[in-house]
Amino acid sequence: MKAVQLVGPRDLRVHEIPDPVPGPRDVLLKVAGAGICHSDLHVAHSEQPLFRRPVVLGHEVTGHVVDMGSEVAGWSLGDRAIVHLCWSCGECVACRRGDDNLCVATGRRAQPPAPGLGPDGGMAEFMKVPARFLVPLGDLDPVTSAPLADAAMTPYHAIEQSRSVLKPGATALVIGIGGLGHVGVQILATLPDVRIVALDVDELRLKTALTLGAHDTVRGCPDAAARVLELTGGLGADAVFDFVGNDATTATAVDAVAPGGMCQFSGLGGGSIPASAEARTGRGWPWGAWLRSSYGGTRTDLEACVRLAQEGRITIEVETFPLADALDAFRELERGNVRGRAVLVP
Repeated sequence: MKAVQLVGPRDLRVHEIPDPVPGPRDVLLKVAGAGICHSDLHVAHSEQPLFRRPVVLGHEVTGHVVDMGSEVAGWSLGDRAIVHLCWSCGECVACRRGDDNLCVATGRRAQPPAPGLGPDGGMAEFMKVPARFLVPLGDLDPVTSAPLADAAMTPYHAIEQSRSVLKPGATALVIGIGGLGHVGVQILATLPDVRIVALDVDELRLKTALTLGAHDTVRGCPDAAARVLELTGGLGADAVFDFVGNDATTATAVDAVAPGGMCQFSGLGGGSIPASAEARTGRGWPWGAWLRSSYGGTRTDLEACVRLAQEGRITIEVETFPLADALDAFRELERGNVRGRAVLVP
């Protein structure tokens, strides 16, 4: 089959490899769509051997069941499915309480294996998946639904973990209206009486945010936090979702969160979070504020995202590329030319 394989640091190839063969508890998917996200760029550029190479990339994957192992039940040939990206152990204390995205079988790192980030992923014509990591897709278009696996599930999980501060009348700040952020705005719009402020350096993305449910927009700049404070009576946002994570956005997040508020950092831009253990002066980290980071989401989160998509409450802006043109798609994403999510179609 044709596949996008990371052979070594910065050595990404589209070439032929053997078809995967399902084991007794596996399902074989004919891939319909495989999303590309910035973590794929990070992995492709990394000099560190984070996992075995070569590896087929792709953790946002949908497809149709074309074969299955002898011990698989509950699936039929032709069924549409989406792959849950957290391939957790299912037995540790975190998995037993439902936090399968925080699986501690990997130790303090607490990051379960994910397709394309250890096991072979779905940027290919076929993908072998343990059946317990599949979620039914129903009648959703499998191509445009592929990014639900991360671009929707990751912000959904962060928002769910912030529900204690997202009560009616609260303000939520979304930093970065890209692949994750444009879905995060839509998920927040499903909550009752939550004011949504969108922040980005791109004017077109800010206009898009307004069409998706944002109430106010702020242009990314050194004074962005001050603008958020103006919009919130000087207090700041009750929940801040940073889907970028560079030094500029983490500083804005800290300066813009309200006392007792929640900062959720989902972006992996390498930024440092400037929260100091010192007397509070009205700037920087306020009293009572929380800081959280999270990896992906749980299977329950993914199932919720599928339901929201089926109800028409969230949609993902998608730009498709043929699988054979994967290297072009990676370059366009790196240049910032992709709106929403790039999806490879075999």
